[in-house]
Amino acid sequence: MARLSLSLSLRLCVIVVSVFTVPLKVIGNSEGGALYSLRRSLLDPDNVLQSWDPNLVNPCTWFHITCNQANRVTRVDLGNSNLSGHLVPELGKLEHLQYLELYKNNIQGTIPVELGNLKSLISLDLYNNNISGIIPPALGKLESLVFLRLNDNQLTGKIPRELTGISSLKVVDVSNNNLCGTIPTTGPFEHIPLNNFENNPRLEGPELQGLASYDTNCS
Repeated sequence: MARLSLSLSLRLCVIVVSVFTVPLKVIGNSEGGALYSLRRSLLDPDNVLQSWDPNLVNPCTWFHITCNQANRVTRVDLGNSNLSGHLVPELGKLEHLQYLELYKNNIQGTIPVELGNLKSLISLDLYNNNISGIIPPALGKLESLVFLRLNDNQLTGKIPRELTGISSLKVVDVSNNNLCGTIPTTGPFEHIPLNNFENNPRLEGPELQGLASYDTNCS
């Protein structure tokens, strides 16, 4: 009877441990998997990402990653790291990410639309890379965004009107790209210096309400 009771107690302990550890593994695998997808898409001649081991459940132990007390990723700090390659849509799975710092590298390709899922994001710093394509209108969903620095890339198209709805936005820099259309002046853009838009050959401003050329002469 004692052996039976002991066996039952051990089984209950295993069940309890499983209940409390499985969710943590799921969280770790989801965020770790997203970050490892980024590592695989980047060339890293200086081995900056060497600690990003896919066999570790918790990416909070990796260099250049910061987590909160709940072991959720809040910062990715890879600025000026001699990285090349491209960004990946899996970054949109980092639900608690506040800072995405990838400035001063040689990253190419486009900005993933999925970055619009990062509702906690405060700072998106992709400046001084070789990123092309448009600024995704989905970034307008980043309701906590304060800093948006995309300058010194190869971006094309318009400045999305959706960005004017981000009331928290304080800094926008899209200078030295290939943007076109007109510069918004509504919402947070009212206080953005014009030199943060300079050196875009086809970008005009400030924006005039009802200006037809905004839509017809910019692609």
